[in-house]
Amino acid sequence: MAMEMRLTLRLDMGGEHALGVGKVRLMELIEESGSISRAAKEMGMSYRRAWLLVNDLNQRFGTPLVETQRGGGGGGGAALSETGREVVTLYRRMEKASLEANGQAMEELAALTAR
Repeated sequence: MAMEMRLTLRLDMGGEHALGVGKVRLMELIEESGSISRAAKEMGMSYRRAWLLVNDLNQRFGTPLVETQRGGGGGGGAALSETGREVVTLYRRMEKASLEANGQAMEELAALTAR
């Protein structure tokens, strides 16, 4: 039986892990839920961990990818900025292209694991 494989895309900037499937999924969930807390819960991570990842993204890209509003009577919230949505779109486009370009090789590698 062939081993299941998946290709993940990770972008490093300045020698450090900057953007990968986890951060992109976190950003997508923030956009869907309007909340860092809800997005963190959906991913099974602490709010603090999610906040640190968001802070890293916002600093690394030089412009906020996730914009937040403080809580209060109406509650707080979070959403992707225009740049944040563009980063997610570009990442997913690169991911799709990588899968298309490497699908055959992945199938061949999977077949080798079945031997």
